[in-house]
Amino acid sequence: MIELTGVIERITYHNEESGYTVAQLTPEGKNYTVTVVGNMLGVHVGESVRVTGQWVLHPQYGRQFKAESVRTVLPATVEGIRKYLGSGLIKGIGPITAERIVRHFGLETLDVIEEDPERLLEVPGVGPKRVAMIQRAWEEQRQIKEVMLFLQANGVSTSLAVKIYKTYGDSAIAVVRNDPYRLARDIHGIGFITADKIARNLGIAPDDPGRAAAGVAYVLSQKADEGHVYVPRQELVAEAARLLEIDEVRVNQAIEALALDEQVHVESLQDLRTPVQADPDARPPQVVRESEPIWASEEQAVYLTPFYYGEIGVVGRLKRLIEASVDRLSPFLSFDWTAAFEAIQRQTGLALAPAQRQAVQTALTQRVAVLTGGPGTGKTTTVQTVIRMLEAVGRSYVLASPTGRAAKRLTEATGREAKTVHRLLGFKPGEGMSFQHDEENPLDVDMVIVDEASMLDLLLTNHLLKAIPPGAHLLLVGDVDQLPSVGAGNVLRDIIASDVVAVVRLETIFRQEEGSYIIVNAHRINQGQMPILDNRKARDFFLFRTDDPERAAELVVELVQTRIPRRFGLSPSDIQVLSPMHRGEAGVGNLNLLLQEAINPPSERKPERRVGGRVFRLGDRVMQVRNNYDKEVYNGDLGHIVAMDLEDQTLVVDFDGRRVMYDFLELDELVHAYAISVHKAQGSEFPAVVVPVLTQHYVMLQRNLLYTAVTRARQLVVLVGTPRAIAIAVRNDRVAQRYSALAERLRNL
Repeated sequence: MIELTGVIERITYHNEESGYTVAQLTPEGKNYTVTVVGNMLGVHVGESVRVTGQWVLHPQYGRQFKAESVRTVLPATVEGIRKYLGSGLIKGIGPITAERIVRHFGLETLDVIEEDPERLLEVPGVGPKRVAMIQRAWEEQRQIKEVMLFLQANGVSTSLAVKIYKTYGDSAIAVVRNDPYRLARDIHGIGFITADKIARNLGIAPDDPGRAAAGVAYVLSQKADEGHVYVPRQELVAEAARLLEIDEVRVNQAIEALALDEQVHVESLQDLRTPVQADPDARPPQVVRESEPIWASEEQAVYLTPFYYGEIGVVGRLKRLIEASVDRLSPFLSFDWTAAFEAIQRQTGLALAPAQRQAVQTALTQRVAVLTGGPGTGKTTTVQTVIRMLEAVGRSYVLASPTGRAAKRLTEATGREAKTVHRLLGFKPGEGMSFQHDEENPLDVDMVIVDEASMLDLLLTNHLLKAIPPGAHLLLVGDVDQLPSVGAGNVLRDIIASDVVAVVRLETIFRQEEGSYIIVNAHRINQGQMPILDNRKARDFFLFRTDDPERAAELVVELVQTRIPRRFGLSPSDIQVLSPMHRGEAGVGNLNLLLQEAINPPSERKPERRVGGRVFRLGDRVMQVRNNYDKEVYNGDLGHIVAMDLEDQTLVVDFDGRRVMYDFLELDELVHAYAISVHKAQGSEFPAVVVPVLTQHYVMLQRNLLYTAVTRARQLVVLVGTPRAIAIAVRNDRVAQRYSALAERLRNL
């Protein structure tokens, strides 16, 4: 083993999961770079590092230094100090300020900042406010140092170490030593795998009960991220035992311990088929444990506790709405519907089809109703008619959608204000998922209309139902054939399947222009038929044929960058790429790299910040990937980076006119969104979509996925792939099942 000290000049590859990195390093006192490879989580461009390892000869890339360990060191040269300070590690010092400070103080720079920071006022352009910021940041870095050394010794990267320190402060080391698995619960970006690595380095035994409990909770969280509300116990035990590499008895003991601590709820699957308690807030009866372990004799469901209470809450609250003794829309119970529809036709010129009339009447006479149907079937016209009827008799209503984009579209379609569900309920920042309106302070409204209801997940639905007063009506509007919500649950599908609420399905296509194939092809796909693929006759639905993933990726970039803008007059920002998969040449990850390079390449006028293997640049299209209730941005929200301050270490994202600031430490909440998964596009609509559909995507090719992708487009759909891959998707009508007992519980009402 030998040591190599130098400055990180460039990171050419970084795998965020494994930490494997390929970097260019300028050795101390040299004027050339060498390639360093290895697990180097958290290293930044501009940092001075001491790498321990050995030289190896790669058959393709030649001589490389293979790193076994990496430590950050303070630079010893003027150039090293300039790069170190300008790398963005010290808040308040960006490249320009670093240049000025180092030019003024030379090799004394770090000593001045450490011992006599007031002297920074000697530097042109550095005022008292900037000095105070640098002083605070430097002091924080110094306090972090001890924590950093401890954490790095236990396999934690620099960036995660800073997050840990900012979360726990001076007690960080004590927290990590006493309960390293707490990191996975408290800090976004640290999962069970990282926490477990730290725990193992600290000597925690593989069969430690705390480790087993943390592993079970992790598997349940992962399953919730996949959309499951509960997990069958046998499946949970098998997966947790495989993850933890311990026997199943230990896992079962961990589940029992978590149940006693009320972190999970365990229920017999047989009990799911019996009526739920009427009170959605009632605590479940305590299970009396017998000498034989309960899991040995019956099949069970294991819930994370919030999802259990969410599920029984939705059931109980729907029951309350359906069985309410009052009806705030009672005038419609003895209404002259024929005269009303004739009046609407005279006023608007619209003659509603029988199914639309039935939907209007159902919404206004049934306390809970569902309106579903594909694109162009008249859902919006039906909702507009419901609104006119309500206004005609002086009844109040609110319009809402799960996402900001969907709410904006609903506002444009109805001419009435629509809000996100979070805004409607009066979200309270800083208090987790807490709202102003609930059962104690319900909305003062006669009817709640929710569009894009297929996107409602279980927990948000529960909060919405809490806020609807007894006697008010609820109308859920959505396309049940689309993909389900990003969050856990399959609420709209489960409510329809339960047969306990009135459902009207619109099937006749009204909105279809001559030569327009988007709507007709969407319905063909949904009915299991091949879409019409005729590039000569089509105006808005095209197929570019290739089954080579690399060529498909090239075609996607060409289409977005030049072909579509040139032919249809759209800008690249109007075009959204939707891919079935994240990995592969034509997956979301690689397409984002290619599209960023083509549409928003590097420029001296565009500040940028590297985070792991990704570069965030001014002008980038980005997406939020977790619910951040404090910032009021939610999983799947799309925006653009409109400002970036390298000295303050912040950037600003514009989400449809609302500007949100992020600290650089929060950038793991954002991903690039030139290409996104079809699932994340739920509820959004774009002028044009480009969709790679390749046989390589076989495992993800499903009818509802292709249907959802096509229905995201207003003006243009371009598929890149082969008829064979499209046929695979069209034939595969298997809907990915989510573990949910909502429909079963509702049937027992």
